[in-house]
Amino acid sequence: MAMPAFAQRKKVMNLPKYDLDPYHFGFILAGNQMHYSMKMDKSYQLEKYDGSYWPEKPNNDEISLYSLTAVPTPGFTIGIVGNLRLGNHFDLRFIPSLSFGERHFDYVIKQYNGDEESLVSFRKSNSSTFVEFPLHLKFRSKRLNNAAAYLIGGVNYTIDLASQKKNEFQISDPNDPTSNITVVEGVLKKRNDLALEIGTGFDFYTNFFKFGVELKMSYGLGNILIKDDYIYSSSIESLRNKVFQISFTFE
Repeated sequence: MAMPAFAQRKKVMNLPKYDLDPYHFGFILAGNQMHYSMKMDKSYQLEKYDGSYWPEKPNNDEISLYSLTAVPTPGFTIGIVGNLRLGNHFDLRFIPSLSFGERHFDYVIKQYNGDEESLVSFRKSNSSTFVEFPLHLKFRSKRLNNAAAYLIGGVNYTIDLASQKKNEFQISDPNDPTSNITVVEGVLKKRNDLALEIGTGFDFYTNFFKFGVELKMSYGLGNILIKDDYIYSSSIESLRNKVFQISFTFE
C-alpha cells in the first residue's frame, strides 16, 4: 500500500521541563516611553504673577500661565530577572532594573504690558534615571508547543536619581551682589514613588533559553510634585509618573 507523500509529525517541544524548575534567572532589555499624568488647578489661566515668579526672565510685567503640556520621549531599560515558581501557572518575579528617560514641559506664558498682551513659548526638559524594584505575579497559560501567553500584575518601588538637583541654580541678589539665592529652572520632583503595574506578553521556548516579549503599563500612586511659587509648577495641582514599556526577556 502506498504511503502518503506528507505525514503529520508531532512538533518537537523545546525545554520540556523548563517550567518545573523551582527558580531561574535572566535579563531584560526594554524600550520605554515616560509620561506624566498631570492635573492643573482649575483657574490657573486666571492667576497673575509679577515677573519675579519667572526667575530666568525677570521683568516688571505681569505674567500668567496660558498653557502647559507634558511631552513624552523614548527611553530604555536594562535589568535582571529573578523568577520563583509558585505552581503550574503562577510565578513570582523580581526584576531590579535601571531606566533612563526624559520628558518635556511645553510652556506658553502670557505677558501683560499695560494694555498689550504677548505670548512666549518655551520648553523645559525633565530627565529621569529610575532605580526600579518591581515585584510581579505572573499567570501563565497552558503551553502550546513552544509558546505560552501570560498576564502580569504587581507593584514597583522606584527611586529617581535625577529628581531635583539638576533643576536648581543660584543667582545673585541685584541689591547685594555677594549673596546667592537658590531658584529653580523647572519642575522639582520627589525622589521616591510607588507604582501599580499591569501587562501581558508571550513566552517562546527555544533550544537553549526562553525568549519573552512583554507590554507593560506603570502608573504612579503618589503625587511627586514639589510645589513652589515659581511659574513652572505653581499652577500644577498634581503630577504622577506614567510609563509604557515593551520588554524583551532572555531566561
